[in-house]
Amino acid sequence: MIIKSLGDVPVVAMHGSESVKKQIVIGPDDGSNEIVLRYFSIGPDGTSPRHAHDFPHLVKIEAGTGVLTDETGLDHPIQKGDFIYIKDNEVHNFKNTGTEPFDFICIVPRRGEA
Repeated sequence: MIIKSLGDVPVVAMHGSESVKKQIVIGPDDGSNEIVLRYFSIGPDGTSPRHAHDFPHLVKIEAGTGVLTDETGLDHPIQKGDFIYIKDNEVHNFKNTGTEPFDFICIVPRRGEA
């Protein structure tokens, strides 16, 4: 069993996305061979890169407000407490639309955090 406090988890550099902080809360270093639990924080006016992957994401919004932009460019408002499923190969990105950090948990298969 592993129990962690988010404050004890190091921040991983996100090249090209200085407003985005990423932490690998539970992953391969903890013996998790199938799934990885990540925590992201996007600063005010920040955005994650527009991208797609060949694996799904499970997301829960923990703090703040933002939008999830879909593959057509449509913005979907999201806020604390919302749950999101992003399918394999679905183009997307997150934007912070508030004045506070926009934080979310993102769970992916291990191959998603290679």
